[in-house]
Amino acid sequence: MYPQNTPHVPVQRAVEVHQPTPLTPAVAVQAPVIPVQPAVAPTVASVVLPDGRVVTGYAVGPAQPEPIAAKPVISRAAVNVALGGVGFLAVCGGLLMLTTFITALTALITQLVTLAAVLFGGFIAVQVLTAGRHGGGTTVNIRKAVIKRNHFHS
Repeated sequence: MYPQNTPHVPVQRAVEVHQPTPLTPAVAVQAPVIPVQPAVAPTVASVVLPDGRVVTGYAVGPAQPEPIAAKPVISRAAVNVALGGVGFLAVCGGLLMLTTFITALTALITQLVTLAAVLFGGFIAVQVLTAGRHGGGTTVNIRKAVIKRNHFHS
């Protein structure tokens, strides 16, 4: 930064600031412009290099790392276990209802079989007990029958 002829005095050079010219779009219909409070424009910095060149540009801040996501208060494994427990309880309730239904169905079938056995047994008993009476049919009267030597003579 020091010239060779005066090593103790720094050279003062004028700083030129160039503002970029905005490009207008070549669109026939322009969108309405909404007035907005202008934000603070960043300052343009110029640096003079030792060889006399001037470099102009905006100051760039250091890169900020991505924020680390905070761990949730409850772990995912605990949530999964809890949801599994809720699902298991729902299944157990359904299985309990299913076993109750099967038990009731078995009792109904048992009662129907018992009722059929009682009705069928009653029908058979009525048939057997009424068979001894002469309610109808053919009556054969055998008179003067003689049985000799295992032969029937009329």
